[in-house]
Amino acid sequence: MTSRIPRDSRLRLVRSRPLAAAPRAMNQRPARRPAPRPPEGTPAPAELARMARAQLAGAARVARWADAALSPGRDRDGTTPDGTGTLSEASAQRAADDLALTPAQVRADWDTARLAGLIEVHGDSARPGWRLRAWNRDDSAVLRGWVALFDAWSLACPEPEDQEHAVVAEVVSAMPQVLSFLQLSAGPVPVTQLLDLLEQRVTELRTERCEIPYGPQPEPVEEPAQDTPLAPLLDWALSAIASVGALTCADGQATLTPLGSWAVWVKLEQICVAAQSPAGNIEQPAEDMLRGCAQLRPNAARAEYRAWLAARPVGSAVTELLDAARGEDALLRGLAFEALRVVGAPAEQDVRAVADEVHLRPYALLWLAVHDGHDPEDAHEILTREEATWLWVDTAAAVADHGEAPLLVRHLESAVQPTVPALLDEVRAVGHPRTVQVLVALAAAHPDPALARAVRRAAFQVHTGGN
Repeated sequence: MTSRIPRDSRLRLVRSRPLAAAPRAMNQRPARRPAPRPPEGTPAPAELARMARAQLAGAARVARWADAALSPGRDRDGTTPDGTGTLSEASAQRAADDLALTPAQVRADWDTARLAGLIEVHGDSARPGWRLRAWNRDDSAVLRGWVALFDAWSLACPEPEDQEHAVVAEVVSAMPQVLSFLQLSAGPVPVTQLLDLLEQRVTELRTERCEIPYGPQPEPVEEPAQDTPLAPLLDWALSAIASVGALTCADGQATLTPLGSWAVWVKLEQICVAAQSPAGNIEQPAEDMLRGCAQLRPNAARAEYRAWLAARPVGSAVTELLDAARGEDALLRGLAFEALRVVGAPAEQDVRAVADEVHLRPYALLWLAVHDGHDPEDAHEILTREEATWLWVDTAAAVADHGEAPLLVRHLESAVQPTVPALLDEVRAVGHPRTVQVLVALAAAHPDPALARAVRRAAFQVHTGGN
């Protein structure tokens, strides 16, 4: 029998909006939870934003100076960052002269501006972050910038030089519980009481780490000294958190500021939302959390990402997400970078570091483009043809593994190539490890026999290494 369906022998593709990630199932609608009210006495968002602007006034001033003095086309002799994110000596001195500050004050405000996303450093150039552009008109942008600084409190003050890094890491991991206790207390708490809580939480962390799972174990790592006094580290932590405007310390007592109390409450609410989810994603490692979010709508998934991130130190969470992205499941790769979008500026350095990894490069480049202010709909234009083709195959693999046949057929529309033969030629050349499986699945799903045969033939040629 012959098909009576008229065909274009060139098998042209219908152009459509690119698909940046595998389509998600849309048949599950999580029940809406009423928007929680902040604790009584919490200032209104506009007042919180006013407080945040006041806290970050110096950082915003340095960011605006950098926008004017370090922007492309200006006299840049001696005024560029040094590639590590710190100001060069010439830049710090010039800013100090222009702003009537000391170089030390400029450097402190510069570091704060970077942590709050008011300044973004890219190699040897600095540019204003999107929050600086929205600083005077968007209260939510201001609050997000301050929360980003709050999340990075451990970077705001240098850690004590005479302390073991492992013990410092334990204290950083334990501080969310200390802050939660401060928030629930709704008033001054003696530092001695906080020290008792910190010591208890650090002991719990060490106990959890000492649990020996079944099976072969890696070489043991050196454990931090069990008798290390934590009082100096608590003092450091409280000073660092106070420096970002989240608490005050006086007369041996610590008290959260209105901004600090609100931020901790927001994070506790995120944790409660995640704890109520059927999958219990907050307790899961990154890979299982991402699988649990795969069936959620985008807004619900982002809420899960925020809650999962709120329960972990930012650095370890980013590392865990990137490790999940390196796995064989292409769907998790896309979801991991969606979760990293929620992390925002604190993830930039790690995302840049993986941009040279073949499997992650297209995702990292798209993440960085959106982070730099590109419209998400147009960000794909920064990819080379080869990178775009690799991403097309990777996304097709995610659809083949987790989607339905019609979705895989629709995925053809997102290819950058104008015809199917051109697409097949470039897909074969790009060398993606899932090429054969993707082409076989596409051939089985497509209703056009001629196109299916062409795709199946390409799969066979890739499999056998022929032409």
